[in-house]
Amino acid sequence: MTENEFLWHRAPNLVPYPAALAEMEAQARGIRAGTLPERVWLLEHPPTYTAGTSARDSDLFNPRGYPTYPAGRGGQWTYHGPGQRVAYAMLDLARPHGMAPARDLRAYVHTLEEWIIRTLRHFGVEGERRADRIGVWVVDPATGREEKVAAIGVRVSRWVSWHGIAINVAPDLSDFGGIVPCGISEYGVTSLKKLGKDVSMDEIDAALAATWPECFGPIPGARG
Repeated sequence: MTENEFLWHRAPNLVPYPAALAEMEAQARGIRAGTLPERVWLLEHPPTYTAGTSARDSDLFNPRGYPTYPAGRGGQWTYHGPGQRVAYAMLDLARPHGMAPARDLRAYVHTLEEWIIRTLRHFGVEGERRADRIGVWVVDPATGREEKVAAIGVRVSRWVSWHGIAINVAPDLSDFGGIVPCGISEYGVTSLKKLGKDVSMDEIDAALAATWPECFGPIPGARG
């Protein structure tokens, strides 16, 4: 592997969560060993609830009986399903990536948030950070309520990252009712569709690709 190798891959079909987890783990091992390139993987999952390392059993209700899995990432309960764009970033954080200096996990998460915020701006949505809540938030213009439009959950092992971000494009928001999302009960969850933005996955993927170099630096010889 060289620094000029990078995979930018979009899955054409729904990817079951266990298969995605196994593939991420294998990619991360290869990056650590120097045998596989860094990779960004864009995908959607079937309806699934995943538990971060801080997840509480009392925050899972799951009335529809969806599969639940331990994720191994930080955070609490998260829902994944069709209409949500998940982007898993498998990167060697021992070296700098654009706005994120080498070996700085806080800066890496901040840069993931910036990537989401810049992507949302392509569609006229102003996402915001909150100092006490990881993720990206918007104020619903109809209700004035603060709601979460994108989640972040990462795992880093020997400075190789995996997991990543999830942007709610047009999922069934009622499925978030099966959990307390990210352990936060006092705020809602929203989507681009709920905000009145008719955005396709092709459009969100194009925006993610356009804003990645602004945040993480050029995509050298990207393929996949």
